[in-house]
Formats: sequence, C-alpha cells, structure tokens
Amino acid sequence: MSPTRRRAVTTLAAALAGTAAVPALAHTAHAAERTGPPRRRPLRHAHAHNDYLHPRPLHDALSHGFTSVEADIFLVDGELLVAHTPAELDPARTLRSLYLEPLLARVRENDGTVHPGHHRPVQLLVDIKADGAACYLELDRQLRAYRRLFTSYADGRVSSGAVTAVVSGDRAARVPMAAQRRRLAFYDGRLDDLPTAVPASFIPLVSSNWNTAFTWQGAGPFPAAERERLRTLVGAAHAARRRIRFWATPDTPGPAREAVWRELLAAGADHLNTDDLPGLERFLRTHRPPADSV
Repeated sequence: MSPTRRRAVTTLAAALAGTAAVPALAHTAHAAERTGPPRRRPLRHAHAHNDYLHPRPLHDALSHGFTSVEADIFLVDGELLVAHTPAELDPARTLRSLYLEPLLARVRENDGTVHPGHHRPVQLLVDIKADGAACYLELDRQLRAYRRLFTSYADGRVSSGAVTAVVSGDRAARVPMAAQRRRLAFYDGRLDDLPTAVPASFIPLVSSNWNTAFTWQGAGPFPAAERERLRTLVGAAHAARRRIRFWATPDTPGPAREAVWRELLAAGADHLNTDDLPGLERFLRTHRPPADSV
C-alpha cells in the first residue's frame, strides 16, 4: 500500500472510531444521569414521633430514610388540622397540606412508591386527639379522595398501597371503623388486644407507653424479667401478624437511649420511636440488624 493510501485509510479508521465513541460516551453519561448517586435504603424500624413539629413535616423524615410518620389531628369546623394541642392549631396546617398532597406528589414522582424503588408501604400514623368518632369519619372522607395512595380493606381482603394509614389516639374511633366493610385505614391496638381474636386486617399495629410496661430507662442492665416480658409481647404480636411499637422510650441522646434501642431491635420490635431524626438514622445505619433496610 502506498504511503498516501495508508494515510487515507488510517484517517478514515480514526474518524469511524471517533463517531462510534460518541454514542458510547453519550450512553454512559445518560446511564449515570438516570441512575444518579447510590440511594440509601429506607429504614423499616424508623418512626417519626410528632413528625409535624420538624421544619419540613414529612419531607425531613423521608430524607432520613424513615418509613413511618405520625401526625396528630383535631377536627375544627369540618377540617382536619395538625397540631399537638388546641393552643397550637393553625388553619393553614391541615392534614391535606402537610401529608396527603405531599404524599400524592411523591408517589407520582416515584412511579408508585414513597421512597424510590421501595415497594413496602410507608406508614402514616394518624393520632386523633379528640372527638374520635367524628374525626375519623372526616378522615375517612378525606382519604377516599386519595384512595389510590392507600392500602385498603374490603370484605376481609387487604390490598397493599404506597401508604398505609393507621388510626391511633382517641379510642372512640374504633366503633365506626369496625362497622365498615370497606375502609382506607387500620386501627392501632393496645396491649389488651394481643390475646384477642381481632384480625390483623383491622389491627395490624399494637402500641404501648414504654413506661406502663417497663421500669428500665437504659441505665445499667436490663432486668431479666423485663427483657423476657418484652420478648413475650413482641412474640405475641408477631404470632398474630401484628407489628408492635412503644412510645415514650428514652429519647435524650446518649448511652441510655441507645441501650433501649438495642434491646428493642434484639427483641424484634418493629418501630423505634423518636423526635431525633438524624440520631435514629445514624444509630440504625450503624447498629441495624441485616434485615433492617429493605
């Protein structure tokens, strides 16, 4: 081959290699843009107590990987307002604006899930502070406007959704809920419900004040009798296909709080209750059992 012809072939080959490289580089860049940075897995034990008190209700908890959030509600002039006490009521802070609409937007953005790629429901624990029956009926009416978001119950069958609403607080809500053949919410039971035959399709969660069941606050060894009681309660809940949660556990940062959290995880408790979002996230990412992030 002459030098001139050899140069022409070399130039053509280089040009073709360059054009082939452009789509390859574009594909790589597109893939990186599509996948983005690695996602941190959601934390199935993380429950945000009084979530609405954080600067960005719902959003702060989700950004820390939480899979359960709690909102206290009052029925005021036909609207559900989110607050801890009547003195804190604000007409702008509605259940719709703080939770229902943001959850809807999030599920639409993430192709049907609250956390991207996380297909287990996120729990919305709605704590009714007063007027249980009337408040629940309005809650039921509002949830129906967002029915595609929520886990539902119909004639004995539960169909999972992106969000599971569980009603806690004022016990008067139980009567209208139990009478429904179809509903978009479930009931938060108490320890007295553990030995009953009420199905998990009505009571999927049992909650209790830590201080009514245990004296230990994390300092020193966990009394053996109390450790056994904790494991018995968790076992009874799980045997009935229910989850279990304790509120009012120690929540001041330090060794005592972490000792209680470790015992709860070791016993198989389903939710760790906190107001300290970064503190619990840090603990679970460091100490979580292998099955915690799913």
